[in-house]
Amino acid sequence: MIVMGGIIGSGIFMNPSVVANQVHTSFLILGAWIVGGIVALIASFIWAELATVKPDVGGQYAYLREAFHPGVAFVYGWVLLLVIQTGGMAAVAVTFSHYFVELTGLRLNYSIVAATILSALTLINCLGVRAGSTVQSVLMVLKILAILLLVGCGFFLAKSTPNTTALLDQPASFGLLTALGAAMVPVLFSYGGWQTATFVAGEIKEPAKNLPRGLILGVGGVVFLYLAANVVYLRVLGVSALAVSKAPASEVMRLALGDIGAFTIAAGIAISTLGFLSQSMLTAPRVYFAMAQDGIFFKSVGAINPKTKAPVVAIALQGALAILIALVGRYDQILDYVVSMDFIFFGLTACCIFIFRRRHSADLSFTRIPAHPVTTILFILVCWLVVINTIYHNPKNTLIGVAILLAGIPAYMFWARRSKP
Repeated sequence: MIVMGGIIGSGIFMNPSVVANQVHTSFLILGAWIVGGIVALIASFIWAELATVKPDVGGQYAYLREAFHPGVAFVYGWVLLLVIQTGGMAAVAVTFSHYFVELTGLRLNYSIVAATILSALTLINCLGVRAGSTVQSVLMVLKILAILLLVGCGFFLAKSTPNTTALLDQPASFGLLTALGAAMVPVLFSYGGWQTATFVAGEIKEPAKNLPRGLILGVGGVVFLYLAANVVYLRVLGVSALAVSKAPASEVMRLALGDIGAFTIAAGIAISTLGFLSQSMLTAPRVYFAMAQDGIFFKSVGAINPKTKAPVVAIALQGALAILIALVGRYDQILDYVVSMDFIFFGLTACCIFIFRRRHSADLSFTRIPAHPVTTILFILVCWLVVINTIYHNPKNTLIGVAILLAGIPAYMFWARRSKP
């Protein structure tokens, strides 16, 4: 539930139209989602192996710290707090606010609704990991049902739309390659989030066994749901209608069941966004907690509430920053700099495999990546190509993230010098 909840947010309900705006045939659209699914599956095996070797609280932060240097891990945690996690949460909270206003008919400010729901989920997760995980599991089941309802109604109750049989929308060229690269950004954003399950490794029973299972099964389940949803979008709406649609899931359900169908899926999307936000609140603060425990962040962030056993200061800090970004940022702007920063560290974390395998060469008991090193190197190349392509297409928004990343270097030097005695 935590793995799938970290991946499925609002992306599968909104981003298919963004993909169809970049590439304009069913072959290329489905191809982008299939490639994204393969990349996510490779990533699940990479993170499963890392989690088996080092099932520590903080997950990705701990891998970077042990493989490279505490400074590299700090910069990751810094960017996670200021860009990746809080930015992703802000983008999804804004999406939730749009659907909430549409469902209720209330004339509310979108930013205020987003800030309110972020505040409520912050409070719930401050009550402890059991309260947070219970809410997360319930919301996750509901959003799986929402996607299955969309797929079932699209296949059996809605009429199909003929699509072109052409494979490519333009001759093979550099322009086609960059269009595919641009299409992969929203796809990979939609598939991202598997890594957040490793943040709570220290609170999972038998993490060396259960975390790899959860990663592989969770990502596999998401790939199946995403491909099924995209087949339905193309079958019912067609490529051209999908490209101009602002809410493809609602349009499919309206064609299948009328207004009641559109209302039902809008409620499902709102629940899905809540599930993602709940998972984010539950997992990522464990990274900031680990940073504080290592002496390279505010000491108070490493405090544990004696009653709830939750890192309440870390949770509250993340919630406050997500609220701030939701109040001042736009969805498309947030998407650009979140994806670019996320994939810099995905590629760097995958490099940890080579270091850990050399150190633990005699231990063959941990989960192994199929076809390593080919698949691992392929994943690293894909990650950094996504970063390059994002910078090429949206330099202004991406460079915001780069500037925040670079600011983490003097910040680490300050805390490292401060904690040295």
